[in-house]
This record gives sequence, C-alpha cells and structure tokens, in this order.
Amino acid sequence: MGGDEAPEAVVQGVVQALRHSEEEVSVLLVGPEEQLHDVLDAHSDAPTEALRIVDAPEVIGMGEAPSTAVKQKTNSSIHRGLAAHHDGHADAFVSAGNTGAIMGASMFILQRIPGVERPSITGFFPTLKGSSVVLDIGSNVDCKPDHLLQFARMGTVYARQILKNETPSVGLLNIGEEPGKGNEQVKQAYDLLRDADDLNFAGNVEGGDLLFYAADIIICDGFVGNALLKFGESMTTVLSEMTEQEMDRQDLAPDERELVASVLGEVQKGFDPESQGGAPLLGVNGNVLVGHGSSSPGVIAQMIHAAATLATEDVVRALEDVFETGAA
Repeated sequence: MGGDEAPEAVVQGVVQALRHSEEEVSVLLVGPEEQLHDVLDAHSDAPTEALRIVDAPEVIGMGEAPSTAVKQKTNSSIHRGLAAHHDGHADAFVSAGNTGAIMGASMFILQRIPGVERPSITGFFPTLKGSSVVLDIGSNVDCKPDHLLQFARMGTVYARQILKNETPSVGLLNIGEEPGKGNEQVKQAYDLLRDADDLNFAGNVEGGDLLFYAADIIICDGFVGNALLKFGESMTTVLSEMTEQEMDRQDLAPDERELVASVLGEVQKGFDPESQGGAPLLGVNGNVLVGHGSSSPGVIAQMIHAAATLATEDVVRALEDVFETGAA
C-alpha cells in the first residue's frame, strides 16, 4: 500500500513487472484485501497465477511517527510484508511507503546483519559518466567515523555484486581534497578509510567534483547525503524552468523549441528520481528496496526487478561474509 498513489500505482507496477519480466517472478501484494481485489479486477491482463494477496488492513501514513507506527500497526502492509520476507514466504520486500517506518520495521523484524552498526539507505547520484553510489542518503543523520567506514564496505559489496565492478573506488565527501580538511568526524573517517586495505580509497571528494564522476562510491552521513539527493532531484525542475525562460527571451520558433525540449528531456532523465527506481537498504538481514513516495507504476516495476536481482545475487550473504571477516 506504500506510496502517494497506492494502491493503483502499486498494482499497475506489479502487473507491468510480471508481464515484462524475463525471469520467473511471483508477487505477494500486501494491503487491504478488498481494495486490492477492486483494483486488480480492472486489470483483465493481470497474470493472476503469479499473484497472491496478503491482507493488511492497517496503513502507516507518510506523516506518522515511525517508531510508534511500527509498534502499534502490526497489521500494516509494511509490517506484514517484512514478516512474510522474514518467514521465507518472499525473497525480498519492496515499498514506496513511509521510509522511517520501513527502516524501523526492517531493523525490528529482519534485524541487522551481525557486525553492522547502522544499516544504510543507498542512493544514486547522476554524473557525466553514469551514476555514483551514495551512502547514506538520509537514514543516519548523525554518524561516527566507524559508521562511514562500514558504509564504504557495504557500498563496495553492492558495487561488486550488482554493478559487477570488482574494484570500485570510494570517495569521502568533504570540503577539500587535502587529508586534513573537514570536521573531526570526516577527518577521522579519512584515516580509517585510508588504512583499510580492503577498500579502493580514492581520497576526499569535493562537491564540485561529484557531477564529473569523482568515484564509484561516495561516502557521507545521511544529513549531507539527503541534502545532496534532494539537490539532484530539484535540478530537473530548475533546468526546465530556466530553459523555458531563455527560449521565451530568445523567441524561439516552435520547431526550435521542440528540438531544445528533446535534448533537455534526455539530460533530465539522469536527474529524475524515477529513473533510478528504488534505493536498497543495506545492512539488514534481508533484501529491502525503498521507493520514492511519488513512484509511478513504471518505477514500481523497476523496483520489483531490482529486488529480484538483490535476491539472486545474494547481496545479504556477501555482506555477512564481509562483516564476519571485517574486510570487503
């Protein structure tokens, strides 16, 4: 039931995913049973043999306090969906619902991988050469240097397992490239990352270098990471409005406007949060993908495929191995 347009967008996304999947995928739709049946009835092409509904009559709203909602609403779609994953009835969990509730319920139901202090929601920042993986993007606003080191190891595992990059570079977001730059948290994290022989540490990365692909993985606390993510998301709107104003000023002809709009549209795709699908929650003992509240059916479908890949590539087992040995 998660998302601003649930359950319609969720059901449509599920139908898209099942109809176009190259793998054998089945889905548990978790939410108020009657509502889900009503929406499904409108989709005569839905592959019902690959669908099963799990009744979850309670809903955790986007504005609810996560800690309270997780404890009190045990019949919510978030709680019941994660329980199904924990009990082995599903190989992954996908939701575009309340991010804090997903995070809290995941830690409560699935629990952390042994050795992980802070699970991290992982995002993607567009650059001239593809997207950099960013950890953390908002789940941990106050971090110790050790947490940033763990984020680097989790990001490295993700890049190896999912992106097939065996030696991903790790950059530490900072206010300067020199080792002595930054606050105490970042300076101590720099020393830890530099001394970690299992990581391909590329040093400090300045904000001005991010768009030029400074590193495969960018490490920062969730406060900075979320601000960075929201900045990237806002760029599409700003670019569009600035371009419209400039086209008006230059009084471009309709065919010229169409050409500019076409080029701008392609550029904007990289900054559109919908083009990225969901964000994996790394560090919990399960495959969890968190979506934007405004996720469209297409993004829901992307998230389902991404969740299937997380399960197939056994990212959790790879993370368990890393935190058992202490090295990526």
